[in-house]
Amino acid sequence: MSARFDFGVFRLLLSPILLAFPLVCIAGELTQADLSRRFQPPLHVQPKLADVPAWPLTSELEPDAGPIGYAFESIDLAPIPGFEGTPMNLLVAVDRKGAFIDVEVLRQHEPVFLSGLGEVPLKEFVRQYAGKNLRQEITVSSIYGSTRSAGGGNRVVLDGVTKATASVRIVNQSVLAAAFAVARAKLGFTDPGARGPAAQARADVFEPLDFAGLQARGLIGHLRLANAEAERLFAGTDGAEVDEEGLAHPQDALVDLYVGYLNAPTIGRALLGDAHYADLMQRLEPGQHVLWVGTSGRYAMLDEAFVPGTQPQRLALAQNDLPVELRDMPFDLTPPAGAPQFNALRVFRVYAQAGLDPARPMQVGLTITRAKGMMLPRITHKTATLDYAPPAALFVYPPKPLPEWLLAWHGRWPDLALIALALILLSVVLSRPKWIARDAKRLQTFRIAFLAFTLIYIGWQAQGQLSIVQITGAVKSLAAGQGLASFLYDPVSLLLIAFTLVTFLVWGRGTFCGWLCPFGAMQEFVALAAKWLRVPQWRLPAALARALDRGRYAILAALVLAAALAPRLAESMVEIEPFKTAITVNFDRIWTFVAYAVAMLLAGAFVYKFFCRYLCPLGAVMVLGGKLRRFDWLARRLECGQPCQSCRHRCEYDAIERSGAIRYDDCFQCLDCVGIYHDPQRCAPVLLYRRKGRIVTPNGAPLAPDELPLAAQVSCDSSAKPAPSS
Repeated sequence: MSARFDFGVFRLLLSPILLAFPLVCIAGELTQADLSRRFQPPLHVQPKLADVPAWPLTSELEPDAGPIGYAFESIDLAPIPGFEGTPMNLLVAVDRKGAFIDVEVLRQHEPVFLSGLGEVPLKEFVRQYAGKNLRQEITVSSIYGSTRSAGGGNRVVLDGVTKATASVRIVNQSVLAAAFAVARAKLGFTDPGARGPAAQARADVFEPLDFAGLQARGLIGHLRLANAEAERLFAGTDGAEVDEEGLAHPQDALVDLYVGYLNAPTIGRALLGDAHYADLMQRLEPGQHVLWVGTSGRYAMLDEAFVPGTQPQRLALAQNDLPVELRDMPFDLTPPAGAPQFNALRVFRVYAQAGLDPARPMQVGLTITRAKGMMLPRITHKTATLDYAPPAALFVYPPKPLPEWLLAWHGRWPDLALIALALILLSVVLSRPKWIARDAKRLQTFRIAFLAFTLIYIGWQAQGQLSIVQITGAVKSLAAGQGLASFLYDPVSLLLIAFTLVTFLVWGRGTFCGWLCPFGAMQEFVALAAKWLRVPQWRLPAALARALDRGRYAILAALVLAAALAPRLAESMVEIEPFKTAITVNFDRIWTFVAYAVAMLLAGAFVYKFFCRYLCPLGAVMVLGGKLRRFDWLARRLECGQPCQSCRHRCEYDAIERSGAIRYDDCFQCLDCVGIYHDPQRCAPVLLYRRKGRIVTPNGAPLAPDELPLAAQVSCDSSAKPAPSS
């Protein structure tokens, strides 16, 4: 059995890196002057707040209104690790109603946007936030399937970026998490995601009731404000004791306010009639709500300045201490039978973006205005509030939206299903390799087909190329105490990582490197083409090969150190991998990166899989992981290496020792030696024993040197095929 990996030594080597990493400061980078250059007059940037890292924005147009919005850096409030482990930093500005003013990319470290696609697609993505509101459910679509929910409603789906699905989902989480932190601290917001989507009126619940029945069942809200109660509201103000009629009749009603939620059929059909209710519902857009509001008595909700189609100055709606905009909706109304004599009766629309949940308590405020004095009267306003909550039986709550990372998994399920089937097939082949490996043509056909799937589907289509960036990113995230949640946004890579970790225990490092690496598959196709073109094949001298092999670990150590101590340097150093150029962006980069990737492929045309075997830092990680292997699963005979050297000479990876032992750290699991072992026409010991009329057991039998003819010894110690048996 091979030596096992010493985790104690690994932790000892890594501990200085982990201790040093917190010294790298993650904080905002802008000053008040920087923001002032971005927000020009009439806007003004005020000093940064002490309780929350945000700059208030005021306006010359509203000098007495206080902050009209806030600007802040996402890294101060939501330092969510990106794909390669470093949090992005975005400048976000929201107004006092929770609408996004702007989102700007300040700093990002995503490999696909650094020198792959460039920053232009990312900047175009963040422009979509302008005008969107935090009360909306904002998510990201992708080329792998829209995540838009049926019915539309309060959900906003931003267009994603091809080949950067995981990165833009992390951008979205960073923007929303930072914005909600400010909105909860300064705008009184409650995150709608914390309580799920708004309730929807049940179309199947209906009970015929008259106006009195609606009141008795609490289906419509009613506020009666007597003259004496109104007088108490104005006590101690200039509006006190100016209503002579109210003072004369204190128990009479100043106003009766009635409110009904029309979307619920029991309420809507009773107040409007069946035909008018059906007409109203057809005029509504998904997610909109309508309220029926009427007043009777001496005071009306509408004043002389009311303009149809607008919100009355005297009427306001709020929920969770947040204002909700009402809009008058022109609609022919007839008071229902049994209703009082209304002095005003209107239908008001609430748009989906307002975030109203009709099943939760809402507050309908009616402003009472009094004037004292004839010349330049002193105006006093007081508000009477009706708490209204329709019965819960009228509503149904849609399922709470899945977390963003689960939406990513849901959108990728065809990729995940197909790749999972491929992984199961590969597992079966590696577990029982005899049948497929025994026939050389059958093995070659299967291997070429599987590697084509790896390159074309896993690599180019599903963007599942594992990379050293994921290793350096994990180091950064763990050292910073951020966890590895960002990996959840790339389900294909996570599936491959999980499978690779399992294969470490069973087969060692070669499962990923030999079968599942898209760039490795590309190199193998280059090598096949080179052989077909009769390009000379070189084997590096053993000393040089060993030096290059050790160099991979030096490269890996340098990358990990740079990731911990010099993140910007690490972003450049990871380009030693040509994976992003060849696989992620399909050679669509500046010429220097393309030239390097092509050079690595051309090197593989002369030295079999040169980059994989001698330069790849991810391959070094795979070798370390392969130390966890529990089984020497490649069968050997006693005669292998003693004296037979046939498999050693045929192994293009130089993974077989002169002694015949498999060097699993270098084995890519091509299964060629397995095929030779099980093929009686290719295995030299089997052929030699057959000439002597002896049967070879699976593990071989002791063979004295003097029993082996000289010609046979020469045949075993050469790369030529043994002579066929008679």
